[in-house]
Amino acid sequence: MTILVTGGAGYIGSHCVASLIRRGENVVVLDNLSRGHAAAVAGTRLYRGELADSAFLDTVFSREKIDAVIHFAAFSLVGESMTQPGTYFQNNVGGTLSLLEAMVRHNVSYIIFSSSAAVYGEPQSVPITEDMPLCPTNPYGESKRMVEAALKWFESAHALRYAALRYFNVAGAARGGNIGEHHEPETHLIPLVLKAAQQGKPIRVFGNDYPTPDGTCIRDYIHVEDLIDAHVLALSYLKNGGESGAFNLGLGYGFSVKEIIEAARSAVGLPILVEDAPRRAGDPAVLIASGDRAKRVLGWKPVHTELGDILTSAWIWHKTHPRGYTEN
Repeated sequence: MTILVTGGAGYIGSHCVASLIRRGENVVVLDNLSRGHAAAVAGTRLYRGELADSAFLDTVFSREKIDAVIHFAAFSLVGESMTQPGTYFQNNVGGTLSLLEAMVRHNVSYIIFSSSAAVYGEPQSVPITEDMPLCPTNPYGESKRMVEAALKWFESAHALRYAALRYFNVAGAARGGNIGEHHEPETHLIPLVLKAAQQGKPIRVFGNDYPTPDGTCIRDYIHVEDLIDAHVLALSYLKNGGESGAFNLGLGYGFSVKEIIEAARSAVGLPILVEDAPRRAGDPAVLIASGDRAKRVLGWKPVHTELGDILTSAWIWHKTHPRGYTEN
């Protein structure tokens, strides 16, 4: 089976590529490398180009005889989306529509879509289930919601089968530490905490007066390799006749910012300084997913359920790659 992984040179995409190759799949990577890293997918068939370029997509689909798509390619910075909504809708929605049209032209029937918990906005209650209202509070989340809506209509019109996987907080790194998380700029808590430990600089904690046991925000963290397992299972599910739909990916319990920092101190054996800062607008106190549907329908069984496992794997990557990926 030949699988096209869009955004395959990014953090999550590169872990998906590695997993698929280990499983013996024929993998093709598409990435414009604006935020991904060629070094993360060294040795694979990498096509550098834009989803909006229909001729480019036709070349890839024709040359490689694609059977299925796992679609990660998107801009994903919430704050940036608030100031550049046009860029986010053009890239995340427009690029995906171009991809879907190419799939239709080349008779490719299966797509696994990287969605987000951001489609829910401020949750009514936790844990969050898939039947809760979708009320995004930023253009990034809205772009993901719009793509999910488009997928339903493409299925109706073209029998395109899909699974939209709604992530919560993804962290950790691959076994062996050869690939990991490297964003510019970095906005995710765990890599920021580990960088603070490496550099001896304080980590900023945004808000310490939330209605949580220690006053800091609580989030549901999932190891990147467990996340990728869900993508592989979702594709198998669709190929075996499963119905299209959305699935939350989370452990069903969370950790506070302070708990993350304290666990990181133990994992790395270094002091980590803390600097209190005001709350950020729009940060909910608690975001926890119900992953029950993915477990029940897809047969998904997360393996890395301990915070220490996630932090240790991430630390191995950051310790051995202090500058991240150094070339594209």
